[in-house]
Amino acid sequence: MAFAGRRDAPEPPDFGILKRLARDQLVYLLEQLPGKKDLFIEADLMSPLDRIANVSILKQHDVDKLYKVETRPAPGASDQFCFLVRPRVKTMRFIADIVNADKMSGRSRKYKIIFSPQKFYACEMVLEEEGVFGDVTCDEWSFYLLPLDEDIISMELPEFFRDYFLEGDHRWINPVARALQLLNSLYGPFGKAYGIGRCAKMSHELWRDLEEESEGEGQGRKPEIGHVFLMDRDVDYVTALCSQVVYEGLVDDTFRIKCGSVDFGPDVTSSDKSIKVLLNAQDKVFNQIRNEHFSSVFGFLSQKSRNLQAQYDRRRGMDIKQMKDFVSQELKGLKQEHRLLSLHIGACESIMKKKTKQDFQETIKAEHSLLEGFDVRESTSFIEEHIDRQVSPIESLRLMCLLSITENGLVPKDYRSLKTQYLQSYGPEHLLTFHNLKRIGLLTEQVAGETLTAVESKIPRLEGEYDLKMPRDMAYVFGGAYVPLSCKIIEQVLERRGWQGLEEVVRLLNGNEFSVSDSTVEDNPAWESQHVILIVFLGGCTFSEIAALRFLGKERGCKFIFLTTAITNSSRMMEAMIEARA
Repeated sequence: MAFAGRRDAPEPPDFGILKRLARDQLVYLLEQLPGKKDLFIEADLMSPLDRIANVSILKQHDVDKLYKVETRPAPGASDQFCFLVRPRVKTMRFIADIVNADKMSGRSRKYKIIFSPQKFYACEMVLEEEGVFGDVTCDEWSFYLLPLDEDIISMELPEFFRDYFLEGDHRWINPVARALQLLNSLYGPFGKAYGIGRCAKMSHELWRDLEEESEGEGQGRKPEIGHVFLMDRDVDYVTALCSQVVYEGLVDDTFRIKCGSVDFGPDVTSSDKSIKVLLNAQDKVFNQIRNEHFSSVFGFLSQKSRNLQAQYDRRRGMDIKQMKDFVSQELKGLKQEHRLLSLHIGACESIMKKKTKQDFQETIKAEHSLLEGFDVRESTSFIEEHIDRQVSPIESLRLMCLLSITENGLVPKDYRSLKTQYLQSYGPEHLLTFHNLKRIGLLTEQVAGETLTAVESKIPRLEGEYDLKMPRDMAYVFGGAYVPLSCKIIEQVLERRGWQGLEEVVRLLNGNEFSVSDSTVEDNPAWESQHVILIVFLGGCTFSEIAALRFLGKERGCKFIFLTTAITNSSRMMEAMIEARA
C-alpha cells in the first residue's frame, strides 16, 4: 500500500473547496434574515470565521454592527439580531437575557441563532426554560472543517479533549463522523480505515452508519485520498507532554499559534508594534524551517540571509533594461522574503532568550532521562525544585504527568509528597486539578505489584549517537531521544496493512483497534491516492507529530493529511485539566 518502496510523494488534494462550502452556507444563512442585522459572534469562532469570511463579506450581506458574545448591544442597535455561536448552555442564557430585556422594555426585534457546527438538544431546553424558545429561530452552520494549511485541517474544537476524555461527553462524536462523511464524499471513497481508541471506534462506526444512510454518494469515483487512520489522544499522552524542539512546535509553545496564525510582539518585530503572521506553506522561509530541529534553524536562516544579500548585490552591474526587469520581476519577491526572514530570525532570538531564562536545557535533560528510564530520582528532584521555585504551575504539572506516565504511575509516597509540595507552592485550589489528572490517567499512583515502567512497555527508544542535521528517523523531533509513539503506531500499521503482530502493543494501549476495508473501492496500487493517507487525531495533535509524519512521508513516498479536533501542546492539555478559579 502506502509503503511500497521509495517514490516521490503525491500532491495533497485542494482543500480550498471546504472554505468555499462553509462561506456559501454562512452567506445563505445570513440571507435568511433579510435586511440590516447586528451579528454577535462567540469569541472562539472569531478567528475561524476570519479565515472563511472576513468583515467585508459580512458587510456585503447586510451585517451592520459586529459584537462579541457577552457584549451588551448598543442603545441604537438594529431591529434584527443574529447570534453565531457554539452550542453552549452559558451562551443560551446570555441570548435569553437579551431577548427578555427587550420584552421588558417593549422593544420588538427578530432573533436568529446560528449554531456551529450543530445545535444540541440541551441548548433548546435552556431557551425553553428561559421562556424565549418561541421568540428565536435556530439554524445550523455545518462548519466542521477549517483548512489551516495544504495538509492540515482543524475542527477548531479545543474543548473536545476535556469533554470526551475527562467528562465522558460523547456529543462531539457526531460532528467528527459528519466531518469524515464530508471528506469522504469530496475526496474519497477511502479504501481502508484503521484506528485505535474507543472514541476512534465510535466515530468510525457512526460515520459508516451515515454512509449507509446516504448510500455512498462518492462510490465509483477515483479517490484523491486513499486511506484513513483514526487515533485517540489518550493512546499517546507522552508525545503531547514533551517539550517541542522542531521550529513550528517551539513557535506554538512560545507564542501560541492560533488558527494557523501567530502574533509576533515587539520583541520579535524590533518595532513598537505587534504583527499577525499567517504560518503556512505560502511563507517560503517558514516552509523550509517549520519541520527542522531548532538547532539547525539558525544556520539555515543565516545562509538564507547571505543568499538574499547576494541577489540584491546583483543590481550593481546591471544596465537600465536589466534593472527594469529586476524591479518588475524580482524585487517585490525579494523584499517579501527579506521581511519574513527578519521576522523568523527575530522569533528565533526571542525563543532563545525565553528558553535560556527557563532553564530549557535542564528541562530537556530531565525529560530525556524520564523517556529513557534513567536517573529517575534525579529527575524527581528536578521536578521538586521546579515546584519549590514556583517556575510555572503548568510546567510543574506537565513534568509530574510525564514522570507518572513514564513510570506507569508514581510510588504512593512520591505522589503524596509531590502533590503536597505543589499545593503548598501554587495554592490549595488546585486540589480538583489532581482529581482530574488522576481520572484521565495523566497523574496516577502505582498499584501494588505493578513495577513495569511505561518506558519499558510501550515507548519506542533509540540507541547510539544521533545527527540532528541529517535525521535518520522520526526521533529527530525530540532530539533523537524518542520516536513519537502515535507516529510509530501509524508507521507499523500501514507497513503491515493491519494490526497483525502488534497484539502486545495493542494490549498495553487498551485495545479498541480496528482495520476495515471498503469492498466497493478498487485497490489500485497505481493510483496516486493510494499514497495519500488521512490521519485523524481525536483530542488534539501536536506540531511535533505533524513534523514526524511529514518526515516519514518523504522517506516512504507518501503524503499524510492531518485532520485534528484542534492543534494541541502540553500547555493546552494541562490548562484543560486545571480547575483552579481565580
